Amino acid sequence: MTDQIRKIEKALDWFVPETDALYKTVTDAMRYSLLSGGKRVRAVLALEFCKLCGGTEEEAMPFACAVEMVHAYSLIHDDMPCMDNDDMRRGKPANHKVFGESQALLAGDGLLTKAFETALSPEAFRIVGAERAAKAAAVLAFCAGERGMVGGQCIDLETENQVVPLDVLRVKDTGKTANLMMAACMMGCIAAGADEERIEAAKDYALHIGLAFQIRDDILDVVGSAEELGKNTGIDAQNNRCTYVSLLGLERAQALVGEHTQSALDALGVFGGDSAFLQDFAVQLATRSK
Repeated sequence: MTDQIRKIEKALDWFVPETDALYKTVTDAMRYSLLSGGKRVRAVLALEFCKLCGGTEEEAMPFACAVEMVHAYSLIHDDMPCMDNDDMRRGKPANHKVFGESQALLAGDGLLTKAFETALSPEAFRIVGAERAAKAAAVLAFCAGERGMVGGQCIDLETENQVVPLDVLRVKDTGKTANLMMAACMMGCIAAGADEERIEAAKDYALHIGLAFQIRDDILDVVGSAEELGKNTGIDAQNNRCTYVSLLGLERAQALVGEHTQSALDALGVFGGDSAFLQDFAVQLATRSK
């Protein structure tokens, strides 16, 4: 995966280059969060599903970068005082601690709009054609919007200090976490020209690894270390946020991670190619320590 991530980093740097223009500050803030490392989970998923459907990494790369831009914007906004009020991200000061709240807000806005400029860029049109690029961009817009990631964050804010039913927690975390993974997997399939059955199977895979990822995140917020995670721990408890751990306990929450991981593996049965990487990927996300 190291070579793959190197390609992703190079592409992100190309799509959001340095500048000496008068708006340099916001570009620097965008690049600070976008190029600060991370697992690149969503970008890797886009590339791998494209290959699984017979496409190439080149075909999926604009969409892999676009989903990483949306993810980076969401992290900038999540860390701000009006949201999670966190001052660390990936082992570094959060964007608003470096550039101030106003520039951090603009950096998030800039990355969100840059994502769609990238997905609908001449580069994307040249590689996969206008129809596939437009379809992929529409998927990203839906998954990132009020019926997806933004909606999940809305539920998260409105249910602070509340004990919510498990089904509400699932809707929230499907929105907050799984939706961008769903966008990544579906866009990878779309870039390769896959049929609807495989696009839906990719969506199902992403739903389950997304939920497993979020539940594992909840667990690590309790048992993980700030040094290893690169961010503060105990934030959920500090914000009185209802999580799978607070609702079910550590043991049942970890069991649920396993159930969602198995459902993700089952979804790969639709694909005729070699899905070993995606199988291993699902297991690694479920057992990660950071």
